[in-house]
Amino acid sequence: MVHAGALPVSGPRRVAPADPLGRGHRGRRNAVWILGLTAVLLLAVVVAVGAGPVQVRPATIWTILGDHLVPGRTGGASDATADAIVWNVRLPRVLLGIAVGAGLAMCGAALQAMVRNMLADPYLLGINSGASSGAAAMILFGVGLGLGEHALSASAFLGALGASFLVFFVARSVGRVTSLRLLLAGVAVGYALSAATSFLIFASGSAEGARSVMFWLLGSLSLATWGGPLAVVFIFVVLTGTLLSAWGRKLDALAIGDETALVLGISPARFRTHLLIVVSLCIGVVVATSGSIGFVGLVVPHLARRLVGAAHAWAIPVSGLMGALFLVVADLVARTLMQPQELPIGIITAIVGAPFLLHLIRRMHQAH
Repeated sequence: MVHAGALPVSGPRRVAPADPLGRGHRGRRNAVWILGLTAVLLLAVVVAVGAGPVQVRPATIWTILGDHLVPGRTGGASDATADAIVWNVRLPRVLLGIAVGAGLAMCGAALQAMVRNMLADPYLLGINSGASSGAAAMILFGVGLGLGEHALSASAFLGALGASFLVFFVARSVGRVTSLRLLLAGVAVGYALSAATSFLIFASGSAEGARSVMFWLLGSLSLATWGGPLAVVFIFVVLTGTLLSAWGRKLDALAIGDETALVLGISPARFRTHLLIVVSLCIGVVVATSGSIGFVGLVVPHLARRLVGAAHAWAIPVSGLMGALFLVVADLVARTLMQPQELPIGIITAIVGAPFLLHLIRRMHQAH
């Protein structure tokens, strides 16, 4: 959570909104980065699917994928155990990691432009806290059990959606939606919902339930299955990335300032409202399936801008690729570092993200 009073409201590195895609050498260089990141991500997927207590060779992985994906081809995999591990356990988990990492990173990049704060991330709007409250209510008190096997995801999503509406209502109640009002409303709602989650844990009196909630609060991809909401997450993340990339020029203008946006015919308050809706829905779906995974939306957008510049038409898709790669690798470390035990993935992302946050704060201090 970011303390609004302690941090200056300053946007990412400024860029003129004209020519958002970049022409000539920069455009070709950025396209090469996208192709390179895509290739590295595919390699990471093969490594992540093969690694674990039972090692599976890349050749076996490709054979298993062919058996399941190529019509009319069956029986190529010689090991039924390897087939079950790769297709039913690891591949859905890795694919969920791709979707969650990409969604958090792209939403983080959009939020940093929306509130003009280089330390903004999806935690800022309190949506993660809302999802946590919904999940805790289900785990500890059975709220939403009537929703069946998807009760946990549905409860978390409804909590995230409620938090986003609450943030918008608070920010809008005192006038038009500005970056500072969104920042303060998100911080206030996030703290309130975090307190509510802590109260639910205390009131339940269930040690086992409390452990389940705490593991979920730190994030995990272990719930990934083909029958779960994997396709829904992918659809939301792809649609969000497409829309945010198409809004690249507007995000550039908003990152510079409201005056620039108005000169270009963009209503800052209306556009922030649209962004809040899109980002809230995407984060709500992502957090509902993976728990609260921190620092991805903070760290990755800064690295993406270093590679391709601050123009969001490039920064958004590159953030998505880097976020997907980051979370696939982090999940691989989380489930293999202390195997057979599994670490919450939030611990791994925090180990990487906390020093990066300190570096950003130091840069802000030096800039002032």
